[in-house]
Amino acid sequence: MGLFFAAVAVAACGGTYPQSALDPSSDFAGRLDGLFMQIFWWAVGVFVLVEGVLLYTVFRWREDPARGRPPEVHGHVLMEIGWTVIPALILVAIAIPTIRTIFLVDRPTADPDALVVEVTGRQWWWEFTYPELGITTANEMHIPLGRTVDLRLRSADVIHSFWVPRLGGKRDVVPGRENQLWFRPDSVGVFWGQCAEYCGTAHALMGLRVLVDAPADFEAWVTTNRSNAARPADSEARAGQGVFMANACVSCHEIRGTGARGQLGPDLTHVGSRLTIGAGLLDNNLENLIRWIDSTQVVKPGTLMPEVDLTESQIQQLAAYLLGLR
Repeated sequence: MGLFFAAVAVAACGGTYPQSALDPSSDFAGRLDGLFMQIFWWAVGVFVLVEGVLLYTVFRWREDPARGRPPEVHGHVLMEIGWTVIPALILVAIAIPTIRTIFLVDRPTADPDALVVEVTGRQWWWEFTYPELGITTANEMHIPLGRTVDLRLRSADVIHSFWVPRLGGKRDVVPGRENQLWFRPDSVGVFWGQCAEYCGTAHALMGLRVLVDAPADFEAWVTTNRSNAARPADSEARAGQGVFMANACVSCHEIRGTGARGQLGPDLTHVGSRLTIGAGLLDNNLENLIRWIDSTQVVKPGTLMPEVDLTESQIQQLAAYLLGLR
C-alpha cells in the first residue's frame, strides 16, 4: 500500500506530458475533455455513494454475539426500485452529452474559411499537403492560431491512425477512404502526435508535430515554403548537392528547383527548417543528419529508406546540403 501511494505522489509531481489529452488546446479537444470530466465526476459520485453505503453496512451490521442473528428479510420494494432507477438515470445523464459530443465532432466542419490540409499516412511518416497554398511538407504541419483546420485523412499503404492528443481525437487513416477531422487551435506552440494504430515494424517511431503559429508567422512560413529550394551556401553544401543528385536520393525525394522529382519519400525542399528528422525521431541538426544518412536502419529499424553506399566525407557533405535547405 505504501508503494502505491509513493507511485501516486511521484506521478503527481512536476513534469511535462506533451501527448496528454487532459491538457486541451483546441475547441475539439476541449469538448472531449469536458465530456471526460462529466463522466469522471459521475463515477466519483457513484464510488463515494456505493463505498459509503458498504462501509456503513459493514460497521453497522457487523457480527455481535450479544445481539444475536438479525431477522431474515426477503426483498424490499423501494430499494429494488431505487437501485434500478438511479443507475438508469445516471446512464441517461452520461449518454446524452456523449451522443451530443459524438455528433458534434464527427460531422464535417461548417466553417467556410477552414484551412484544408490533406494528410497522407505512409510507412512510416506523414505527408501534409495544402491544396489552397500549393505546399507539401512532411511530419510537421504548420497551422494558424484561431483558424479552423479541416484535415482530409488518407493512407498510401496500410491502416494508420492520426492522433494529436492536445488538439483532437484519434482518426483512422484507411486505404481507399477519406476520413475527416477538424479543430480550431487556441494556443501557439508545438504539439506532439503519433500514429495510434499498429502499422508495421516502425509504427512506434511514426511521430509528427503540429506547429500552431501566430497568423503573421504562419504567413511567413507559407511564403518561405512556396519558394524553391535555397542554393547551396558554401562549397561543402554544393558538393553535397552533387552527391544527392548523383545517387538514388533523387528517385525517392523531391527538392523543388532541382532535378529531384521523387515521390516515394518526404519532400525535402525545406527540410533544414524542420525541427526533427525521421518522423519526429531525432532533432534536426548536423550530427543527427549524419547519423541518419549513415545508419538509417539502425536509427529506425524497418524504415523503407535504403542505406546508400557513401564515404564519410560524402555523408558530411550531403548532411550539410540538406541542413541548408531552409
